[in-house]
Amino acid sequence: MDIVWVASEMAPFSKTGGLGDVAGALPKALAARGHRVMAISPRYKPVPDARPLPLRARFHLFGQDHEVGYHAVDRDGVRWVLVDNPCFHRRGIYGDDRGAYGDNLFRYALLSKAAIEAAASLPFQNAPLGERVVFHANDWHTGLLPVYLDAHYRAAGRFRRSATVLGLHNLGHQGSTSSDAFGALDLAPRWWPTLDMSGRLNPLKAGIVSADALVAVSPTYARQIQNDHGFGLESVLRMRHDRLIGILNGIDEAWDPKTDRHLAARFDADDLSGKAICKQALQKELGLPRHDVPLFGLVSRLDHQKGIDLVEQVTPWLMMRGVQLVILGSGSPKHEDFVRSLQHRWPHQARGRVGFDEGMAHRIEAGADVFLMPSRFEPCGLNQMYSQRYGTVPIVHATGGLADTVTTVDPNRTDGTGWAFREFTAEAFGRSIDHALLTYGKFPAAWRKIQHNGMTTDFSWDRSASLYEKVYERVLSLRA
Repeated sequence: MDIVWVASEMAPFSKTGGLGDVAGALPKALAARGHRVMAISPRYKPVPDARPLPLRARFHLFGQDHEVGYHAVDRDGVRWVLVDNPCFHRRGIYGDDRGAYGDNLFRYALLSKAAIEAAASLPFQNAPLGERVVFHANDWHTGLLPVYLDAHYRAAGRFRRSATVLGLHNLGHQGSTSSDAFGALDLAPRWWPTLDMSGRLNPLKAGIVSADALVAVSPTYARQIQNDHGFGLESVLRMRHDRLIGILNGIDEAWDPKTDRHLAARFDADDLSGKAICKQALQKELGLPRHDVPLFGLVSRLDHQKGIDLVEQVTPWLMMRGVQLVILGSGSPKHEDFVRSLQHRWPHQARGRVGFDEGMAHRIEAGADVFLMPSRFEPCGLNQMYSQRYGTVPIVHATGGLADTVTTVDPNRTDGTGWAFREFTAEAFGRSIDHALLTYGKFPAAWRKIQHNGMTTDFSWDRSASLYEKVYERVLSLRA
């Protein structure tokens, strides 16, 4: 298949969060399965290996013509195409200290147009892309891509047998703006109902109603956004329920205890001796004096969504049980103050680091016995999967991808990988922690089985890519 994957951020060229990780990994996994993949994102800054391409294109938006250039890197079987225009050359990707950029609608409408033109005009592997292309757009930033494909290309006889998929990573961001902007988008008046959401222009809604298929980043999230997690788009999503599916993200190969360069020792599911070394090394690095107690870890953005308030509520209770706790993250000032206070309040048991340190994140995942992830909602989540790969047992709130990736330990089953609590309360969180502490302290063989189950679960991108293949095949068949 010919696949054009389009996103507003794409690691390693740009990244603010999970979308960048997915956009940097899934195209590679699809290419490894034999597909021709062109992955397109903005050129926010120079990329040393990227070479300029001869194609330049002009697009009419917001009352004037805008020229874009294209740069490309061929790597891992993927042609990574970076769309170049001065509107992308800024300090932040989506905004600065004053907030989101006021022209983001223009910037990402331009990206959407430029991506389709790249597919139409740029050769790949010495041959042009054909007419049967899968365009995979993502979130509100490229929600207009299916609309422009219909309005400007299919209407002119191009890409009529091509199909569109819209990835839904976080419906909390929709790009909604005043209806006054519609006239600047180079669309005929008949397209307004597609973009209209309660009298406002909503690019995400436009993509949802226009794409041939919708893919949320977990099966549970696909269900939740049709009910109470759709941020006002629930009814629109329910109308398209037959085109909506959930597919879990995979995790990057950099998160592998067998090869992780950040660790004091390496280990795998069959030999956990290296994990014990990693725990002692982490405790020594943090100045935690005892090595014979359970160590809990948390690596997270520190905000309301991530349930840090629940962690604050249970921490004194944890300390009374002799547990050690280490937290790494940044976010709201209130939660950062809590993290900074940990060592002062419990100098022999708790440590907090404000900020992000990639190496420390790996060492916490490898050295902790238990990983805490009590998110209020979590479309997919990655750390709970990292934890399982490292033999660190997760305790999570049963929402979104957390519910899909953590199997609660049950005495009547042998496939448990952690604990997922359903009620979002400190009491329910505490009960799961109690179960974990009991199992850790009294049933070491059962604990090792839980670790082994998690470490041998397939969270690979190849698994995810195989499921995306089925979606792509189905949408192409609809356009045959």
